[in-house]
Amino acid sequence: MNFLGHVVRFIVAALVLMVVGFIVPQFSVGGFWSALFLALVIAALGWIVEGIFGKKVTPFGRGIVGFIASVVVIWVAQFIVGGVTVTWLGAILAALAIGIIDLFIPVSTPFEAGHDRHYDRDRR
Repeated sequence: MNFLGHVVRFIVAALVLMVVGFIVPQFSVGGFWSALFLALVIAALGWIVEGIFGKKVTPFGRGIVGFIASVVVIWVAQFIVGGVTVTWLGAILAALAIGIIDLFIPVSTPFEAGHDRHYDRDRR
């Protein structure tokens, strides 16, 4: 994915977080810039979790472990980003809403994006 692709991905993620903040009680995002920074922090925390525990324990992973990791990442991110307030229930509902939205607007994970790039390079 090129630089512009990453920019578009984070803008879409920020818009999704703003919609989720509007829909989900106990989850609020101050504005677009807070949502954009929140998207960056969630991506960075997800990347760190993926690096430490492996792909199946990341917010992008499937199943209950990935869901729990998403909840924790969303809850921890509020302490890094100003203008964001989340309760545990809000983090659970936000992770659920983001997961449902991701069904309709899928975004590749950093692992898959890196894996595909190496796969394409090796095929040449």
